[in-house]
This record gives sequence, structure tokens and C-alpha cells, in this order.
Amino acid sequence: MNPAISTAERLARIQLNAFLYFRADWLERLIEIFGSAQEILRQDANTLAKEANLNPDTAAHLLREAFAVNPQEEWDKTTALGGHIYLPQDEEYPQSLRNCKEAPIAIYVLGQLPPENQACVAMVGTRKITPYGRRVARKLAEELTACGVTVVSGLARGIDSECQAAAVRLKKPTVAVIGTGIGRCYPPENRALEKAILEHGGAVISELPFNKPPNAFHFPRRNRIIAALSQPVVVIEGEVKSGALITAKLALEMGKDVLAVPGPIDSPVSGGPNSLIRQGAGVVTSVADILDYIPQEFRFGLDERYFEHTSCAPDKPLENLTQEQQQVMACVGSGQVSLDQVAEQLNLDVPQTAGLLFELEVKGFLACENGLYSKSKF
Repeated sequence: MNPAISTAERLARIQLNAFLYFRADWLERLIEIFGSAQEILRQDANTLAKEANLNPDTAAHLLREAFAVNPQEEWDKTTALGGHIYLPQDEEYPQSLRNCKEAPIAIYVLGQLPPENQACVAMVGTRKITPYGRRVARKLAEELTACGVTVVSGLARGIDSECQAAAVRLKKPTVAVIGTGIGRCYPPENRALEKAILEHGGAVISELPFNKPPNAFHFPRRNRIIAALSQPVVVIEGEVKSGALITAKLALEMGKDVLAVPGPIDSPVSGGPNSLIRQGAGVVTSVADILDYIPQEFRFGLDERYFEHTSCAPDKPLENLTQEQQQVMACVGSGQVSLDQVAEQLNLDVPQTAGLLFELEVKGFLACENGLYSKSKF
């Protein structure tokens, strides 16, 4: 923590940070005008409006939102969870975020932020994940993590959760930037995943007050933090107008590289990545395609084998499958088979066979094209 900032000023900035309707750089500008956050909060609405050239209603709203937050409670609750609240002036505040045009004037952090020289890659995409998206997200996130890269995502349903769960399975750090306060978990079913992220040396970050609930406009704002912390940003699945595409746009505005995983042309959630590729985004067909975009200064300590453009990841271990699933894999072999062929060969009914094939598709062992199943390349 920066000792040059008094406790009173630190608490005042936490209050000011609670006004979510201004860009963070506008709040910094207000602090410059008045000399401190404390001085801003000493003003009445009319004076604040006059001195800062604000609409009086906006000034009143700002003060109302700021005084609705008890900054000491924010501090105490965060500390009770083992967390911290950092300002841009603090040494612990990430430099990559500090360099962002709209750096939050306060961030709440649980767990361990990655070191400044750590390679971080954002992986984002749709909540409406497909089996293809699940396979790709899992494979790429696992290989990036195994290589030594930290995956940054948003802990949302779908692609985000799949990527961060992949890191957790390897017991490696991952960073979740959330769209609620750190005192909440959204979606609630990700509570165990959030806990595991912290157990394995990762971090959960938010710029929102401790107990702030989810709100639609919170998520596009948090996307700029995901982009700022990462280089490059990878979009796996998402519709043309989606949060993942907002993250990509913000990354481009920051001068970051944007990559996309191509998808089937008849899938709505492939519209976003395919559109990005059409506009010049890098194409991802393997983990090496992503690693090529990591700046040289962040590559120290990464596993060089993964930079090769042939898959160096070991084959998926069949022994992790159930006996029935292994029988299905043996039936598929190196060719293509239909559901009916598998059912007939293994003497299973069609619903049971369909269930087994779906499980293997989700796990990434099988791919289905035109009703025929074959071993997945992802």
C-alpha cells in the first residue's frame, strides 16, 4: 500500500468508486480538479456541479451513491475474506491495468494477482456454449495453463467457466474478473469454482462495491479489465453482438492483439469469431497460434514445446473413461460411425448409446459431423 495516501483519502476514494455511471478517468479528473476525493465529498451538489461543469442532478446522484457506501465496512468485509482494496497509486495495483485509459480508481482483490512479468491470456466467449466450443475451450485452456500461461476470464457461464475450470483441474492459477462485488458469486453455481480458483493461487477481481449484485451494464465495464490484464485476447464463441465482441473491441482500442477460433458457419455463436477473422483477427487452430502473440518479455519460464505448431499435448488418457465409454471409443476406431452402428455393435439401446456419445463429445474425445462420429482433433 502507498503510505503517501492517508487512510481518510483511501476511504474517500472507495466511496467515490461506488459511483458507477462515470468513466473511471472522469472520476480521476474530478480528483485532479478538487485535489482529493475527500474534498469532492465535502461539496454540496450545486458547488460540485458548478466547479466540475456537471449537471446538478448528476452531481447530486454522484454524492448520493458515494454516501450510500460505508467505506470502512467495505474495507473490513474485504479484509475478513483475506482480500485487499488497491488504488492505482499502490505498488500492488497491476501495471497493465494502470496503463489502461480507464483504469478503475479502486479494485477489490481476493487471492494472488499474477506477477507483472507473468504471461496472461484472456479467453472469452458465449454463455450459450456448444459441444464444439466446450471442447476447444477446454483443450486450449488446459494447454495454455500447462505451458505456464495464466488464463484470464470472467467466471460467467459457458466459455469462461470452461476455461477457468481447466486451469483449476491442473491446480494452476487463473484470474476471474467478475461483474458483481467480491462478496457475491454470480452465477451462484460457480461458487465451488471460485473457491478452487483461490485455493490454487489465482485471483478474483472486481471494481464494484463489496455486495453489489449483478447488473447488465456491469459486465461490459468489467470486460475492459479482462482486456487490460491480458495479451492477447482470444474469442472462442459468441454472437456478432455479444459481450465477447465488446471485450475484443476494447482490446483493440488498447492496442492488444485479438485472436479468434473459427467455427461452423451455420452456428450463430460462431458469428462473432468468424466476423473478427474476416476483419483481420488472428486465427487460432492450436495453442501455438496463441503463444505466438505473447510478447517476448513474458515468455520466460514457459514450456517451449507448446510453441511448436504441431500438437505436443499427450493423447487424452482413455483410462479416465468408464468401461462403456472405452468400448464406444474402440468401436469408433480411426473411422466414422453412426449412432445406429455403435448401438448395434455394442448391443445397446439407442438412448443409452446417444448418452454415451454425447458424454464423449463433451469430454472432447469425439466429434460429430453430419451424424457421423469420429475421434476429435481437439
